[in-house]
Amino acid sequence: MASLSFFAEKNLSYFTIPVAVFTALWPRSYSAFQGPGQKYFDPTNPRTFPARLEKSDLDKETVARIQRAESASSNGFEGLPLFAAAIVAGNSAGLSNVAMNSLSITYILSRIVYNWVYIFLGGNRQMAGLRTPVWFVGIGSALTMFVKAGLAKW
Repeated sequence: MASLSFFAEKNLSYFTIPVAVFTALWPRSYSAFQGPGQKYFDPTNPRTFPARLEKSDLDKETVARIQRAESASSNGFEGLPLFAAAIVAGNSAGLSNVAMNSLSITYILSRIVYNWVYIFLGGNRQMAGLRTPVWFVGIGSALTMFVKAGLAKW
């Protein structure tokens, strides 16, 4: 029971913004700084990475997985401003700690699952479709913060 009271007493939502940055960076770390992609990543010109992969001697499946990781990272950074703004809006409106913690942690968990599904299941056409509902869970939690903030100030 103590853990639930901590969840209600402490507002963790602002701390989830740096975690969201990390979840957006992780796929890049996987694709460019570890494993087979490392050899083809040029830190002086990182935007050439996809083209360099295309010309690499890596098998098509590995190249596709690395490219999906790059796309997952981009997607994470594209959603980050919306998430950060939702955190600020929800806290500014005085939403409860439980609401802010639940919604912000839901966003983070959805991003972790999204990255995994995109990178490791995205090559399977039957499983790749899981990415969309997972994305909607995350974006839905951010949008819910905005709606709750708006209703709180109605």
